[in-house]
Amino acid sequence: MMGMSEPGRRSRTPSAEVERELLAAAEAVLVRDGPGGLTVRAVAAEAGIAPMGVYNRLGGKDGLVDALLIKGFDRLRAAIESADDPDVRTRLRDGGLRYREFALANPHFYAIMFEDAIPREHESAEVEEHARACFGALVRAVEMASAAGVIAAPNPLEAAQQIWSAVHGAVALELNGLVLTEDPAATYGAFLDTMIRGLAPRA
Repeated sequence: MMGMSEPGRRSRTPSAEVERELLAAAEAVLVRDGPGGLTVRAVAAEAGIAPMGVYNRLGGKDGLVDALLIKGFDRLRAAIESADDPDVRTRLRDGGLRYREFALANPHFYAIMFEDAIPREHESAEVEEHARACFGALVRAVEMASAAGVIAAPNPLEAAQQIWSAVHGAVALELNGLVLTEDPAATYGAFLDTMIRGLAPRA
């Protein structure tokens, strides 16, 4: 009949909205099925469009993964920046806690962000920009803590890299079930305290 859309066909939707729907579908597939389940076909089925739509809108699987990586790094940056306690030491510590919370709440995102769980055929300058902005949130927290005399960090970039190396290692152990203490959260909190004490200015 005239005016009726064909079964299985979607009505015309603005491009930006289609891309949002595809990204939401990709996230749903990633969360439900893990990195191994993220395929163009699975995302297209989740979004209710033909697989070719994924290629047309996002350039295929690499484009999907890039979009998810950008979303992941932006969320992690927002989590770190949400630590806004007026006490700078607490703020630095809370940023570390938020990092762990993000990883535990989003293990599949964490895996594609930091463990190359979905190898890509190309590097994306846009993904790199968002990843560096995320790291920049940690650098700024280090700069504030150093300015307040909480830690000694004549080179904030170096100190931030050391902190990231440590928290990533602790989180990776927990994600892989390798924390052997009774209370992983308490162990992680104690680790953050030890790390911050280790960075404190010498008397």
